[in-house]
Parts: sequence; structure tokens; C-alpha cells
Amino acid sequence: MATDSPNQTHYTRQIQHLLAKVYGKSAVKDSLLDRAIGYFEQEEFRPSDEKTSTDESQLEQMQRTERHSCLQSISLTILELAEGDSYAENNRKSAQFLGTIQLLSPTEGKRIATSNEQNKSIYKAVLCLRLLDRLIIDGQVVEPYINKFLTEITPEQYIDFASHDSDGHQRFIEQVKVPLIMAALLQDIGNYHPKAQTMLCGADGKLDAFRTLEVKQRKELLQINYRETLKFLSEGIGMPTFVGNTKAERDKFIVDEQGKFSFIKQLLKTSVNPKNTIGNILKVPQIYTSIILSTKASYNYKLLPQVFQVLNKNAELGACAKSVVDALYQITGMFPQGFGVVYMPLGEFGEQTDCYEYAIVNSLYPDKAEHPHCRMTTRQLTFIGYGQNLKISNNSNLYFTQTAKKLAALSKERLNEILELLSSNSHERKKLDLLPRCWDANEFFSIKTNQNLWNKVVS
Repeated sequence: MATDSPNQTHYTRQIQHLLAKVYGKSAVKDSLLDRAIGYFEQEEFRPSDEKTSTDESQLEQMQRTERHSCLQSISLTILELAEGDSYAENNRKSAQFLGTIQLLSPTEGKRIATSNEQNKSIYKAVLCLRLLDRLIIDGQVVEPYINKFLTEITPEQYIDFASHDSDGHQRFIEQVKVPLIMAALLQDIGNYHPKAQTMLCGADGKLDAFRTLEVKQRKELLQINYRETLKFLSEGIGMPTFVGNTKAERDKFIVDEQGKFSFIKQLLKTSVNPKNTIGNILKVPQIYTSIILSTKASYNYKLLPQVFQVLNKNAELGACAKSVVDALYQITGMFPQGFGVVYMPLGEFGEQTDCYEYAIVNSLYPDKAEHPHCRMTTRQLTFIGYGQNLKISNNSNLYFTQTAKKLAALSKERLNEILELLSSNSHERKKLDLLPRCWDANEFFSIKTNQNLWNKVVS
């Protein structure tokens, strides 16, 4: 499990603990993943003709209750960290959540794949929440289950749902948003079934689990994941037991729980081949996350802003809906949260200067997809922990070739001088490009005072 660090704010620690609570592995085996692995192993090695005694049935019911309670608790924590009292606050908190995960995830070294695998499901869950909001506001949701909780709320009113109908808003959260988070967390858990793990790691456990599989193996793994994820949902988690007094309460509880359970199942099933169904709300964030937090050996931080090229290609091939890809693009823009942007600042009279500075993407919904909203992290080539927010246009952003060409005319001596000021040591300088197109902000973020990238800045 994650340990407390004196170099982290309370918020950063919260995220670190939550990441470990979902797909982490620990000695006490209390993460969602630990519980799923325990269930899979128990089922895999149980003789098919074995009769279950009353005591064993009670134990299994207790384990199901614990697993459901664990999943519910994690989902509510994610919701609390991703949403606030308004639509604007939801977007601010989600930007902080996504950016923190990105900045806690290593971008070089041997731990990339393992860390990204652990962090993916929560990152995806947060994206699913924001995508749901966007699709409802745009009037794109035709799913009857979701719309029955929005009967009195128009797409325009949805932004202020709580102020129009606070009880209805709370019910929508319980019946739609929480199950959506649960589906996102469970979507790939079947990959930890012993059969899937044997395929990934080999019988002796010595193969690289993150290697590229042959097409036949890949298809087989997808089938195992699908089958075992649904089985874990149905038999390993199931529905919680009613605790209450009246028959009316019990009847309502059963209807509500059956509705949530069916919705999770529907999301998991339709996400495999979503076409124009609600499954896109899981599938599109899944593809996005698999690139931003890639587990492939070819992982390259510099290529992260090209994620929508892959998503649009998937949409062209019919793997997901183009309209949903476009909706996500509107939310995230071209540059993912927490990404390090290198830009050319303007001088006192609006002229382009002969240097570059660093910033970090810290907001969703950029005015233009290619113009990220960022927090300055250097000023006059000096790192600062209290920078202003700014919008970086593509004619200032060195990620774009045309902009980088403007600085290419600078002398090698000047570029070395800038690099010397912006890198912490000579070893680091050797690894950096003389004219960087982006920068890795993880080391900057590892300092506690630099972790308040989302606090309100007074101009």
C-alpha cells in the first residue's frame, strides 16, 4: 500500500492511497484487485461437483458483501474527489484529479507499465463522469435507463441540476453516476483471472505481462476478461443485502439495486462493440486512457498529445462513435491534464522573446482544443511554485513545429544557457533536447509546494 510522504500535500496523499486501494497489491489483501484475485482463485480451484455447505454459503455471502462494500466505498470516494457543488467545480476537481494521477505516474524507467496499469481504472472513471455530463448537456444520451432519472430536467438545466431538484440530483448520482464508476473500475478486472494471468505471464510467471500479444492470444484474452469480469460482477459481488424495517423500503431497495446492477452489466457488455450505444461512455475513455497511461514498451511521453489521432482512427474503423470522441476532445483538448508544455512568452510589448518557459496543463475545456489552459511553473527561466494561469496558443507552444522553428534560429550557446537554468543537474541536461517540445513535470511536482497547481490564483 501507499505510504505517507512528507513531500506530499494531503490531497496528493489521498490520490496515492486511492490508487493503491483499487489496483494495488498488499500484504493485507484489502484492495479491490486483491479481493477479485482471491475470488478468481477460489472459483478456479473449486471442484465443479462440490456441494456448498450452509456455513460455506454464509461465508461466501459475507465475502460478496465485503467486495460490494469495498467497490461502493471506492466509487463514492472517487465521486467526492471528482465532483463539487457546481458544474464548474466538477470540472476543476476532475482536472486536479486527472492531472495529479498523470504527475504521480512515472514517465521513464522500469515502473511505467506497472504504475500505469494500477492507475488506469480510476483515471478512466473520472473521464467517464465528465463525458456523461457533456453528452447529457449536448442532448446525445438516448439511453432509457439514464433518461428516466432526468424526466424533469432539460439538457440546459442539467448544468444546475442540484438547484432545480436536489433530491432528483442525489438520486441520479446514486443510480447512474456511481454504477458508471463501478463499471469503469471493473471493466478489465477479468485480466487477473488465473487463465488470463497464465497467458500474460506464462506458466512459470516469467514472461513480460505487458508485451504485445499475437492476434489470436489477444482475442482469447479479451474473451476471458469479458467472461470473468461479468462473472465477478454477478457472482463475486452481486447485489447488497437489504438492511431496513419496512416492506416498502425493501421493495424500493430491490428495484434500485436491480436497476444499478443491470446498468453496470449493460455498460460492460455494450462497451465491447459499442456502435452507437451507451457503451461508448466506457469505450472512448478506455481507449484514451490506454494511450495516456500506456503499458506498452513503446510508451513515449512526447506522443501523448497525439491521442486523438488514435481515437479518430478507432472511430473511422467503427470501434467507437465519432460524436463521443468529439465530445471528449471538447472536454480534454489536445493536451492531457498534467502534461508539461514548453512555450515562448511574450515580452512587455507583445513581442516574442528569445527564450522559452515551462507550464503544466491544469484545466479541462480549453477555449480551443489546441490552446491548453496551464499554470506557469517558470518565470524568467526560474522555477516558481506560485505561477499564474495562462492560455497557451499554438503559435507560442513549442509542441508545434512551426513555433519550434522560431527558436531554432537561436545560437547553440543561448539554448544551452536556457537549458542550464531549467535543468537541475548536468546528468539531466544530457538527456534533454536542446530545443524541447515538451517537458516532464514529475520532478517539479514531487516537491510539496509545487502541488497546488489548481488553487485559485489572484491576478
